[in-house]
Amino acid sequence: MKFGMNLLLWTDNLTEEHRPVLEMLKRQGYDGVEVPIFDLNPDKFAALGLWLDDLGLERTAVSCRGADDNPISGDEKNRAAGLANNKLTLECCQAAGIEILAGPYHSALGAFSGAGPTEDEWKHGVEGIRQMAEHAAVCGVTLAVEYLNRFECYLLNSAADCVRFVKAVDHPRCRMMYDTFHANIEEKNPAQAIRDAAEYTVHVHISENDRGTPGAGNIPWAATFDALAANYYNGWLTIEAFGLALPALAAATKIWRRMFKTEEQLAADGLAFMKVEWAKRASKV
Repeated sequence: MKFGMNLLLWTDNLTEEHRPVLEMLKRQGYDGVEVPIFDLNPDKFAALGLWLDDLGLERTAVSCRGADDNPISGDEKNRAAGLANNKLTLECCQAAGIEILAGPYHSALGAFSGAGPTEDEWKHGVEGIRQMAEHAAVCGVTLAVEYLNRFECYLLNSAADCVRFVKAVDHPRCRMMYDTFHANIEEKNPAQAIRDAAEYTVHVHISENDRGTPGAGNIPWAATFDALAANYYNGWLTIEAFGLALPALAAATKIWRRMFKTEEQLAADGLAFMKVEWAKRASKV
């Protein structure tokens, strides 16, 4: 098992000025970090990869698409922009030595039609991610497609949706991730959702119901960890939490009040929580 921390708690644009944050996470005992990829510059990420190597931190990545580069848009040029940016994101991953790309890059984050996905939107999504997966194979990256709750997207809202999508894409580089925050909203039985998606799950986000410190809220943690262990999950457990450091991200994630004392304390307490819970079940994996 590897324990990671999503850097969106501090920044959406990792630079050398964040080195103290990375050094702190390394001291706390994290195996790696999850790097946001929004500035699509492979040369920049090649440099970042070198100093992450120097710090001894492994890495995964997270990215998304928006209304202007929506892979399921009815506009062909818009879809083409989505595919181009998804491919460039993969090239940033390759440059930084990142092997797993998580996130909702299957469709536009926060853009809605007022209805569920149409047959054409589903088809566009599958075709776009299949082409992305083909490029991922060239870049040495595995896609961990993320489903979100209904208030953030409408293409994929449950583990069942995501499994059906991955099956339709039908490419070995296209798999899925499980996020405890979204599952807590959308799944009638989160543990059963983990079991049903186990064959396809390559990444897990550990996220509390209020996006604060894992273990301090009402996510069904015992059932979650039990199900992951029982299904022999042995990938990353990566904390995804959000705060007030980034006004635009706070607005997008609807964070209006502080959910924790400090980012450093959240990271320390969250890691301790994950390690204790996993240690209880380590013999099962």
